[in-house]
Amino acid sequence: MGSNSLYGPLDPALDAGYTDAPPRMGFFTDTSVCIGCKACEVACKTWNAVPDDGFDLLGQSYDNTGGLTANSWRHVAFIEQPRSSSGAATDTPGAFAGLPVGPSSVPATNVVAARSAPDTGTSPGIPPAVDALAAAATAGTEFIGAAPSPGATGGCGSGDTSGGCACGGGSSRGGASAAGSSGGCGSGAGASEGCACAGGSSHGGASGVGASGAGAIGVGASGSGEFLGMPMTDLPGRVNEAPRSDFRWLMMSNVCKHCTHAGCLDVCPTGALFRTEFGTVVVQDDICNGCGYCISGCPYGVIDRREDDGRAWKCTLCYDRIGDGLEPACAKACPTESIQFGELDELRERAARRLETLQSQGVAEARLYGNDPSDGVGGDGAFFLLLDEPEVYGLPPDPHVPTRDVVAMWKRAGLAALTMAATAVVAFAGRRK
Repeated sequence: MGSNSLYGPLDPALDAGYTDAPPRMGFFTDTSVCIGCKACEVACKTWNAVPDDGFDLLGQSYDNTGGLTANSWRHVAFIEQPRSSSGAATDTPGAFAGLPVGPSSVPATNVVAARSAPDTGTSPGIPPAVDALAAAATAGTEFIGAAPSPGATGGCGSGDTSGGCACGGGSSRGGASAAGSSGGCGSGAGASEGCACAGGSSHGGASGVGASGAGAIGVGASGSGEFLGMPMTDLPGRVNEAPRSDFRWLMMSNVCKHCTHAGCLDVCPTGALFRTEFGTVVVQDDICNGCGYCISGCPYGVIDRREDDGRAWKCTLCYDRIGDGLEPACAKACPTESIQFGELDELRERAARRLETLQSQGVAEARLYGNDPSDGVGGDGAFFLLLDEPEVYGLPPDPHVPTRDVVAMWKRAGLAALTMAATAVVAFAGRRK
């Protein structure tokens, strides 16, 4: 047994007896780019054939998973943070430090967001793509292709119509619309099949002079966008043309930490829990006897038993996939690269750079959690970048493996035994006198 086998930094695979182990693998979860889509939960359940967890509606949040269980190996936590009653700050210190204030976005700015590809801070990064929701939030505003001609946008204008749409001043289609009309269909002097008409009949379109938007109903300003109530790219609590309210969501995809010193592994009496060559911790369900010792031994409250069979279950970090050179299912499915998989040393370096970037941008409350090899569990194989205190996310602030105190406990027990023995000797010696 090594000098740090009970507590402290070490290579868990070498300590477990692997003589030629590959690099330790793990997760880095960057919560600053998590969008709460729960694709990781779905991928985990699908690949590992994890049973459903009841389809419960908890009624407290958009997060209806609730937490990590034997039937939820990945849990995307939603933390809603409203303004505190005092009005000065939130109930959690640092909750809104560094967030901008000012006017909310308007439909026109959503078009810019739809076409932009901001740096997410992840590696290798996400390729540019059009944000469909942002684009859908704007109607009658040009966001693809060439700029519209003055006073007009869209594909159809005024003039005589025949069959489909009326365009320009004649029968051309697909070009810019004449002045005074915008959107997909304009006004015409005659009947239009499937498009809007002014002064005539319309079929399936909008009527009115200067109708704006693709099928918008009513009189609107020519060439301007009209918000149709579609989803926007703003934070919750904001409304159009209004200041931002003090409300935000924090989202985090939680998972088993695959600790360097795993309390669940240390107390398992059957060997059902074992350390893999990648440094991860896996449960062998065919060996587990359901004793439950691992549940009390885990400092994070991750591992759990299923009610129907009593055995313990948790994340395996997709041991079968990484053994074949594949990414774990959750990391593969994550659309924002919030969940990043790779060699643990490289992930720690990447996380340190990401933290430095966020703090340089004014996000002073950003911090890493579980990345320090000198912490109470010897560092986690799955660690996180958080935007608030660990307790906000339901994580213990100072987790430690029970074996950390084993040596001190035995020393105290030995001292107590020696004290009792010395007391007994003194007592018997005193009687003889």
